[in-house]
Amino acid sequence: MSIDTRLAEARAGLQRIEAADVPSEIAAGAVLVDIRPAAQRAAEGDVPGALVIERNVLEWRLDPASDARIPEAGSADTRWLILCSEGYASSLAAASLQAVGLARATDVVGGFQAMRAAGVA
Repeated sequence: MSIDTRLAEARAGLQRIEAADVPSEIAAGAVLVDIRPAAQRAAEGDVPGALVIERNVLEWRLDPASDARIPEAGSADTRWLILCSEGYASSLAAASLQAVGLARATDVVGGFQAMRAAGVA
């Protein structure tokens, strides 16, 4: 299977969020999670209020059943908004979160770049 096919499959199961809608999602209780690596965040900039959890530990930190979960991961009903630089890795990550039972996980269309262009990052 090609990565393009895998990405399309991942996105088919997501109700992706437009960058301009991120503030209203957060106001409604969603949690924005920035999965960009440290070097990328340093080059592009941080997102105020976002939880920073690098991709390699994401599932362990957000699964309420995990011994390595963060305090915010208390419920499988949490609305997780996953953010990467351009909205590719975040789609795969959100689909992975759904696969471990976090059904409300999704990602931001266009990622950090779209949020910056929309003036919300």
